[in-house]
Formats: sequence, C-alpha cells, structure tokens
Amino acid sequence: MHAPPDIALDNSFAREMQGFYVPWSGARAPEPHVLRLNAALADELGLDAGLLDGPAGAQFLSGSRAPDGATPLAMAYAGHQFGGFSPQLGDGRALLLGEIVEANGTRRDLHLKGSGRTPFARGGDGKAVLGPVLREYLMGEAMHALGVPTTRALAAVLTGEAVFRNGPEKGAVLARIAASHLRVGTFQFFAARGETDKVRQLADYAIARHQPDLAGGPAAYLALFCRVRDAQAALVAKWMNVGFVHGVMNTDNTSISGETIDYGPCAFIDAYDPCAVFSSIDTHGRYAFGNQPAILQWNLARLAETLVELVNPDDAGDAVRQLTQELDAFSAIYQHAWLTGMRAKLGLVTHQPLDLDLANELLATLEGASTDFTGFFRSLAVFVRGDGEPARAMFADPAGFDAWAERYRRRLAAEELDAQARAGAMDAVNPLYIARNHLVEEALDAARAGDMAPFDRLLAILSSPFAPHDGADRYAEAAPAGSARHVTFCGT
Repeated sequence: MHAPPDIALDNSFAREMQGFYVPWSGARAPEPHVLRLNAALADELGLDAGLLDGPAGAQFLSGSRAPDGATPLAMAYAGHQFGGFSPQLGDGRALLLGEIVEANGTRRDLHLKGSGRTPFARGGDGKAVLGPVLREYLMGEAMHALGVPTTRALAAVLTGEAVFRNGPEKGAVLARIAASHLRVGTFQFFAARGETDKVRQLADYAIARHQPDLAGGPAAYLALFCRVRDAQAALVAKWMNVGFVHGVMNTDNTSISGETIDYGPCAFIDAYDPCAVFSSIDTHGRYAFGNQPAILQWNLARLAETLVELVNPDDAGDAVRQLTQELDAFSAIYQHAWLTGMRAKLGLVTHQPLDLDLANELLATLEGASTDFTGFFRSLAVFVRGDGEPARAMFADPAGFDAWAERYRRRLAAEELDAQARAGAMDAVNPLYIARNHLVEEALDAARAGDMAPFDRLLAILSSPFAPHDGADRYAEAAPAGSARHVTFCGT
C-alpha cells in the first residue's frame, strides 16, 4: 500500500473543540483511483497536484489512509430538515481530515464525503456513488466561476468497490474544500441539549475563524449573528440572480461562512418560475426557487434562538428583542443585494427610485412566458447594442415584453454611458453558459458508463461561463421543447 503524501494539515477544530466531534477513520477503499483532480485549486492551496493525482494521493483522498499527524473526525450537528427538527444528524458519511493553512493564515477545511460509516450514520452505509460526487464537483466549479461563494471539489476518487443504490454503482469519494463546515445545525445540536457553555465555545471558535475582528467586543455574539445574516443574504441573492435552486435548504446545510454547501438535489431554472421545484422529495415546494429568501430568514431565526443566552445572559427578553430586530432587517438587506445584482444584469450603473419596480415588472413578464431565463438576460446586451429582436423573439406573445422594453429604454437613456461599454459590462455578469440540467445529466450518464469526455467538456465550458466557446452553441440552449420535467435526488 502506498504511503499517503506528506501534506501538512492542521486541525484547530480537533484541538480546540473536543466534545463537538467523534475521532474517526475512513473505510479502506479496495482500489482507490483519482478520477479527476482539481489541479488549479490544488495549486491555489499550495498542494502538489502531481503527488495528489497518483496512487499515494488516492489513498489520502479516499480516506483510506490519513497523513501522519492528521486527526480525522466526524462532526456533530443537528438540523431542521423540511421544517422538522432532528436533534442528532452529524457527519454520517463524511470526515473532516483537517485544515490547510494558507500563507495569510486563512484556514480551509479538507473534507471527505462518502468515506464510510461513522457513529452518525443512522443506518446508512456511509458510502457515495459516482454520479452525485461528479454532480457536486461540476456544480461547485460552475458556481465558483459565476462568482457565487461555494465549497469546491478538490478531487473525485473512485474506490474500486460497488455500492448498491438502484442496483450496483461505482463507489466514489468527494474531497471537498470549504472555509469551514460550521453550520446553523452545529449550534442547534448543543443548544437543544441546553449546553450553553458549548454554544458559547462554538460561537467563540466561529468568531476567531471567520470574524476575528469581533473577538472580545461587547456585543460579539449579536455581531456574529449579523455577519452570518449579511453573508447569507448576499449568497441567496446571488442564487436568485443566476437562477439556482439549492433544493434542500435545511439548517444543517446553512453554512456560517456564507458558502453554498451540499449540492444534492440542486438545479438551475430554464424558464423563470418562482414555484420551480426539482427535488423528488420536496413534494410541498418548501424549497422552491422563489421561497429561498424566506427560508433563509427562517433558518436564521433558528440560529438566533441558539444565541439568546449569549447575547444577554441576564435578560432573555432583551436578547430576543435585539436578535429579532436584526433578523427583521434581513428582508431589506437581501433586497438591496438582489437589486444590486439585477442592476448589473440590466446594465444600470446608477441607482434610481423605480429600479425595483422595473426589475419586478420584468420578472412578472417572464413568469409563465416559457422564456429561457439565462438566455434572455444574455440577449439584453444585444438589445443595448441596438438590436431588440433577439430578446423580443423569445416571447410567444411579445406584448408584455414590448411594454417593459419601452420603460427599459427610458431608464437606459437616463444614464450617460456608451452602449458598447454597457453591453460589455452586462456580458461580464450575465453568463452564456450555466449547468443546464439536461447537459449535467447527459455528462453524468456518460461518466457512469465510463466515458468522461462529456463531463470534461462541460466542466471546461462552465469554468469560463461568460465568453463564447467554439462549437458550444448547444451548451447555451435550454432543454429541448417537450423534454420531461427535470427531477433531482439527494445524493447518496
């Protein structure tokens, strides 16, 4: 067996947060093989991509053998799942191997998904299969290229064993990089047990890790809540601006760092539809596209509940008042972030009082029109350059668009900006390519059959989504007319 590569991993969570995890080791993979390594990310982290991509790297990245001095562990957390509280979830099939410390002191978690059962497995086998692992790899890189905060895949590793789901499938492990894996559910785990001292310890760790300027301040815990609120508001606004549906916004999937985490039943919308749901288990539309901001605020309320005794240990009523006031500010903060993104998409460089009405009127025009969301915004740069026909042609009945377009022209005329400069700025924020659901499934089906070429082609295009790629017209098109409704499933 090859020795694992000599990689320096720290683990401040293991060292400082005893009682918040279970020390654990990954299952031995029979024949681990690095199927795809994110060499660019490895270089960014100062890792030896060549070493990671070999047999020793496969041992390490599959969880079969940890580097000397590493302290792999399974983190404890709880969570509200589809509104129902589960007091114990935790890393049932995942391990935190440790932290890569960058030159500036920033810590990045190295985390494995699918590395085998842990004490939190709840009856599962702790394994992952190739399709969901590659989906998360692909979606994380797509989101990163779109400028959306996200966890990222360092590698997808085949384990060499069959894992049974709907029949035998190829076992795989995802090696994931994140700012941290602290979740709202991590706070809930200890708050639900009445362990206020541990909630305080966790909050202090989160501050030291993510918001060190708050440490020791008179209102540090309230300020931490506000920072998480602001980061999550900005994140969900970006989701809405690019048409992304997370699909499983449970509190255990809400990261304190403000990154998109856990790409299970996620998808991008084709046509604009606030009610769009892709997850097979979201039968009531709790996590529908248009519900995401409200759900995020609900999740933040659950975080606030865990911080009451920290914000004011002597007066719970005062703590609730302060936290409620900050929670109520979410809607305005989110709307500002979303409208800032929409102004950029529309090519608006100044702030006018009626911009919100203009943006909402556009969405009302798109709703029910079966117009491709991503393609329409891309066509607006052509509109700004002087040709409105491509955008207009995307509507079966263009009357609504015509009315909106006249208002849009007047708004553009109120700004002194060269049309080419405006259009260029719009092309830099409105992607030509997104992870279209039918293309993702096509690439994953081919990968399951042993052909990685479609995956590699799609990954290359999604990694540079704003500039045209030669011969890639089909990657910019919505699903063919008459396609079956896209359904996603939680990856296992």
